[in-house]
Amino acid sequence: MKLVFAGTPEPAVPSLRALLESTRHEVAAVVTRPDAPAGRGRKLLRSPVGALADEAGIPVLTPRRPSEPDFLAQLSELAPDCCPVVAYGALVPRAALDIPCSGWVNLHFSLLPAWRGAAPVQAAVRHGDEVTGATTFLLEEGLDTGPTFGVVTETVRPADTAGDLLGRLATSGAALLLATMDGIADGTLRPQPQPTDGVSHAPKVTTADARVEWVLPPLAVDRLIRSVTPEPGAWSTFRGDRLGLGPVAPVTDGATPVLKPGELHVEKRRVLVGTATAPLQLGEVLPVGKRAMPAPDWARGARIEPGELLT
Repeated sequence: MKLVFAGTPEPAVPSLRALLESTRHEVAAVVTRPDAPAGRGRKLLRSPVGALADEAGIPVLTPRRPSEPDFLAQLSELAPDCCPVVAYGALVPRAALDIPCSGWVNLHFSLLPAWRGAAPVQAAVRHGDEVTGATTFLLEEGLDTGPTFGVVTETVRPADTAGDLLGRLATSGAALLLATMDGIADGTLRPQPQPTDGVSHAPKVTTADARVEWVLPPLAVDRLIRSVTPEPGAWSTFRGDRLGLGPVAPVTDGATPVLKPGELHVEKRRVLVGTATAPLQLGEVLPVGKRAMPAPDWARGARIEPGELLT
């Protein structure tokens, strides 16, 4: 089939690469978000998907909105059979959805209808799901509501961050997307309506959502931090400044002090912080204007006094 691939961030790269390497399909162009400023110099950078397309010598389309008449005209001229989509980052209007004869097929990183929305992997980690996966489905104007083609499942490991889990799903999901394209081309796949039961939503996670509330139980704190690692990154405040937080660990040796929520306890090789019940051991921390460092190194430099809090 002749394809126009739509995607933007790094997790979409394995899918584009799988389609480029397929002998059954031609990727005629790539649609990605416009180049964005990054780094201290604020230089405009191509998205990871756009960079791979450049490397492969494929035309790259970067409309600000996929409803733009110029983009719709370009897509019509390309006349794709299908538009596979992975984390493109913009809503596709009906005028664009109607152009390819086999529609737009989205790879979504959840087992639909669970966790429809922008942050399914973060939601799965935060809510303690034991199994998640990826789904291919026919894109509609509704939010992740279209009929599905296929799924792959993935076990959520106890120490998984959202980044860990998304990395595995990006790889297994790429194989699923390629198999879906093959099945559509062969005429052996027909989309099936999503179940009406089990619908849940995963809206975009903001920086405010990533603030740690130490009054929560330790399991909830652990899941929250892992769910926003690496993006947007968990944080708390210390002495009025923001302090970034990496994944924490349970304290298993039994010799733990009684600490108030957020209260710090510094030992030679570890730093503990209180929660609603049992303390947790801090991992890496990221002070403002500094590199990430192990919590004991930070604590020595900060000269933490007894009773000081993360708030």
